[in-house]
Amino acid sequence: MKLEQFDFELPEELIAQVPLENRSSSRLMVLDKETGKISHETFHNLIAFLRKGDCLVLNDTKVLPARLFGLKVDTGAKVEVLLLKQLNGDQWETLVKPAKRLKKGMTLTFGDGQLKAVCLDELEHGGRILEFQYEGIFYEVLDQLGKMPLPPYIKTQLEDQDRYQTVYAKERGSAAAPTAGLHFTEDLLKQIQDQGIRVAYITLHVGLGTFRPVNVDEIEEHDMHSEFYRMSKETADLLNQTREEGGRIISVGTTSTRTLETIASSHQGHFVETNGWTDIFIYPGYEFKAIDGMITNFHLPKSTLIMLVSALAGREHVLYAYKEAVREKYRFFSFGDAMLLI
Repeated sequence: MKLEQFDFELPEELIAQVPLENRSSSRLMVLDKETGKISHETFHNLIAFLRKGDCLVLNDTKVLPARLFGLKVDTGAKVEVLLLKQLNGDQWETLVKPAKRLKKGMTLTFGDGQLKAVCLDELEHGGRILEFQYEGIFYEVLDQLGKMPLPPYIKTQLEDQDRYQTVYAKERGSAAAPTAGLHFTEDLLKQIQDQGIRVAYITLHVGLGTFRPVNVDEIEEHDMHSEFYRMSKETADLLNQTREEGGRIISVGTTSTRTLETIASSHQGHFVETNGWTDIFIYPGYEFKAIDGMITNFHLPKSTLIMLVSALAGREHVLYAYKEAVREKYRFFSFGDAMLLI
């Protein structure tokens, strides 16, 4: 398929710069994935579209305050570091800006020496392997010195860093938030469970590769970066029970979807306790083995995320829904409104 088939016009003023005061007051577009019929709702009315016996699957990953601002020890030049992936012990794969003059063996310092890093290796596109040195517990030092790695299209400073975390975030390790989950409040989750709707948790640590632009004309030639996932026995059993009893599995976000489809594809449509790395790329033509519906935000033109949504509900239905969202002035991207495909 051609990349241009997933393009659409998006006015810049529709890119949400700040979260709404109340998480669940976002708008919710409901798209019938079979007919393409659209209705306009509010997110706290989500429960009206769920049935007793359904199971919502949420990604409980927690975003690291992974952006660090420091200095090169030899010159005092300013440097910005983004943590991408923990390798061995205190070694991390990172993105560094500016990277050109950061060579193997050089040292960086952060927070008046509270944290230091030595460059062990130089990778492509500004990537560097850094080994950190510190006193105490690394994550506690990071909490003090690090900033939330907000996407580049958000230009406004976030006053409350917790608004870029879901209320159920637990497992530290993401470079970005699973943003479809940002609409849930603890109260809404309780209401959902009180109605007999199951809630299950998986973990997928979101890497920046998920948002890497597609730079090929034929989308099939695009390579996805791999991301770490985990499913517990409790979640696997709950999902298998939901299936056996005729309930629907509804993933919250593209990250949950990719995790569920990775596991189901490897185990003949069943769910098992497991962990590993996935580079699954879902685009139209893919046959879903795990989910019956999905909650997601509105995504970038020509992104792998809009391709995944198009695989579930059909490219024509999705692009028409996006035109409607633009016409109705829905808010787009991480702090934007939501869509339910069911």
